[in-house]
Amino acid sequence: MEQETTVAVEATTAPESVEIDVNRVMEMIPHRYPFLMIDKVVDVVADKTAIGIKNVTINEPFFQGHFPKRPVMPGVLIIEAMAQTAGVLVVYTLGPSSEGKLVYFMSVEEAKFRRPVVPGDTVELHVRKERQRGSVWKFSADAIVRGTKVAEASYTAMIIDE
Repeated sequence: MEQETTVAVEATTAPESVEIDVNRVMEMIPHRYPFLMIDKVVDVVADKTAIGIKNVTINEPFFQGHFPKRPVMPGVLIIEAMAQTAGVLVVYTLGPSSEGKLVYFMSVEEAKFRRPVVPGDTVELHVRKERQRGSVWKFSADAIVRGTKVAEASYTAMIIDE
C-alpha cells in the first residue's frame, strides 16, 4: 500500500521591484544636465534597495579637464551618482508628495575608490538603506563595473522641504 506524502509549500512573495527611466528620475529628483549623474534606476524595492545605472561617455563635461589625456570619472561624482540613486529610492519610498524635494549630504564615510571609471563603462550603483530617523537617511553603496567593485561609501542625507 502506497502512502501519499504531501509537502507543504510555503508561499513567498518577493518585494516588488521596478525600473525607473530617466524622464521619471527627473520628475523625482531636481538634478539636471550636466549634473544628473544617473541614466535610470533599476531593481527599486521601496524602503530597501535600488540600483542606479550611469553610462559613462567621453562626452561628459568633466572629462575636458579630468584628465584630457587619460579621462577618469572623478570619485566625488561617483559618490554623487550613489546619492542621486538614493534620492530616487527615498522619493519612491515616500511617494509623489516628496518629488522634487532637495536632499542634502550630511556626511560621507568610508569612501574607497578601487579602480578608475573611464568612458565606455556602465556603472551600477547598488544602494542600500541602512536606517531612517525623521528626514535623515543613512545609506551604503557599491559602484560596480563589469562585476568588479570600483568604489564604495556610506553616507547620510537629509530631505529638505523647500
